[in-house]
Amino acid sequence: MQFKNLREAREDRDIKQKDIAKYLNVSQNTYSQYETGVISLTAEVLIKLSDYYGVSIDYLLDRTRNPEIQK
Repeated sequence: MQFKNLREAREDRDIKQKDIAKYLNVSQNTYSQYETGVISLTAEVLIKLSDYYGVSIDYLLDRTRNPEIQK
């Protein structure tokens, strides 16, 4: 399953895969596989990405089009 919102969040901010991969301390290939759904996202990675982009985990997982974090 591809995660379109995960890719959109990165591309909207003009961030390259290699740069976010470095932030997550993984290879660019691993990050690419996160976006395409080849490798499952761990809770730790989802939390880091949610914090980094300032969006909800549900948004990153394509469960909503609303990126806002619900309190």
